[in-house]
Amino acid sequence: MKRQTVLVRILLLISAITVIAQSPRDDRGLMQYTQTTSGYWVDPSTGLMWAAKDNGKDVNWKNAIKYCHSLRLAGYSDWRLANMWELQPIFDNRINAPGRAGNRPATWHIKGDLFLTGNQWAYDWSRHASGYHYYFDFNEGKSDSQPSGAPYPYSFMRALCVRGSAD
Repeated sequence: MKRQTVLVRILLLISAITVIAQSPRDDRGLMQYTQTTSGYWVDPSTGLMWAAKDNGKDVNWKNAIKYCHSLRLAGYSDWRLANMWELQPIFDNRINAPGRAGNRPATWHIKGDLFLTGNQWAYDWSRHASGYHYYFDFNEGKSDSQPSGAPYPYSFMRALCVRGSAD
C-alpha cells in the first residue's frame, strides 16, 4: 500500500512538471499567465493582476471606483480602478479579443483575452476638480476625458479592475 502511494505521488509530480514545462513563456522565460476560471489574468510584463472582465454595464466614475474597491475576486479584496499608465500598456492593436459593445458582439484590442463591454474609466484625481475624468478606448487605442458627474451621461463607460503595483 505504501509503495502505491509513493508511485501515485511521483506520477502526480511528473504530471505537474510536464504542465509547467509546456506552459507558454515570454521572452524572459517567465510563465505567461492566462485567463482562468478564477476570473483573472496576470500580465507577465508588469505582474499586475487584472479582472478577466469589466463591470459589464454603464457606470459613472465614482461608482466605477466603488465597484472595484468592493470587488472580491481570486481570494483578494484589494482591487482598484486601473489608472491610465496601467491601461495603456495592455492595449495591442494586433489582438482582437472578443467582447461586447453594449448589447452587440465586438472585438477589443486588449491583451490577456480580457472581456470588455465599453470604454474603461481611469483612476486619476488630477482632473477631479474640473468634473472631467480620463478613460481609455481599447478600440481606438487612445485616451480621452469626459464629464463624469450628474447631469452628464456616462453611457458606454465601464470599470476594469486591477490589483498589484506597476512600480
